[in-house]
Amino acid sequence: MLLVVFTACNEESKKKDLANNVKEEPAPVIVRDYGFVLNDYEVVRDTIKSGDSFGIILGNHGVAPGKVFEIVQKVKDTFNPRRIVLGKPYTILKERDSARTPRVFVYENDAINYTVVDLRDSISVYTAKKPVTVTQKVVAGVITSSLSEAIQDQGLNYLLAHEMNNIYQWSIDFFRLQKGDRFKLVYNERYINDSIYAGIENIEASVFYHQDKPYYAFNFVVDSLTGERDYYDEKARPMQSFFLKAPLNFSRISSRFSPNRFHPVQKRWKAHKGTDYAAPYGTPIWSTANGVVIASSYTAGNGNYVKIKHNGTYTTQYLHMSRRGVKNGQRVKQGDIIGYVGSTGLATGPHVCYRFWVNGKQVDPFRQNLPAAEPLEEKYIPVYFATIAPLKTELGKINFESI
Repeated sequence: MLLVVFTACNEESKKKDLANNVKEEPAPVIVRDYGFVLNDYEVVRDTIKSGDSFGIILGNHGVAPGKVFEIVQKVKDTFNPRRIVLGKPYTILKERDSARTPRVFVYENDAINYTVVDLRDSISVYTAKKPVTVTQKVVAGVITSSLSEAIQDQGLNYLLAHEMNNIYQWSIDFFRLQKGDRFKLVYNERYINDSIYAGIENIEASVFYHQDKPYYAFNFVVDSLTGERDYYDEKARPMQSFFLKAPLNFSRISSRFSPNRFHPVQKRWKAHKGTDYAAPYGTPIWSTANGVVIASSYTAGNGNYVKIKHNGTYTTQYLHMSRRGVKNGQRVKQGDIIGYVGSTGLATGPHVCYRFWVNGKQVDPFRQNLPAAEPLEEKYIPVYFATIAPLKTELGKINFESI
């Protein structure tokens, strides 16, 4: 009897062991993209290739020419199929059946924005954005040769140098940085789906030590309705000035304003009443302030040139362009592209000669006390100081040696 009881218990134990060893199938991972559950479709991903068109792509996936025409007519006001760009990614979602009928066409306009052509119940089209998160980061750097090199030494996106130039272009001459100048930044980066880097959102706060003088800059919303932002210093003064420091980005000064310079083409000593910025052919040249074009022409000495009257006091001129981008009488804003670097006229290499008049007299712009932009409205100042206080504290905590 003992043997029978023992055997029964053993059998029961085996059944329990078998039950415990049965593994449940894991639930399928739900994959979502563009607002669709991709598990429900056969997914085709590709890029626009040479010779592709919207009709050819859909035709290759079984959509009849008549249907393609109907789709194009319904979506062309929002999505122009003729403007698809070579190399852009697209995705087609197809039915999981024998016909494998295309149900959705997704065209990626850029890294964040995309257009959906929905072919399911009725043809519709809309644009949307991928989910983007913003991550705040801090960095510090020391200048050894140039700002861009200091940024790259930290393994950072070179566009940070461009952003810093945009912020400080009215207060710091980046062509005259000195070894040992240094900076600290609090900035924001964008990531798609929390993982794919999508560029710089903005610089939130910065301090640039130039010749041991600190230059602070803080990003502040000046209009809550439009979301318009601008940069101000630690005393709520605008970083922007009436004039830009230079008429082009990231170059070098090859010749300065001088009462007596040996001309490299004419081979004689004469006054050089401008500042020469050497740069590659085709580099955009922009207006250093708002104004009206009073000359857009060509002469044997100046080559292609543009002259702009900014007000009753100030006039600027830009010489030796490869081509001009504005016409006589045209109104321009600060930063508008007015032409491109070349070597037309009396020039030995590609550069722009920047000339500056005050009350009809040519002067050296670097020696002028130029006017500032409009100040921050009085009503915003208390909010501004409350906003920048923690940012200034955070800048103070950044250590040059530990970054």
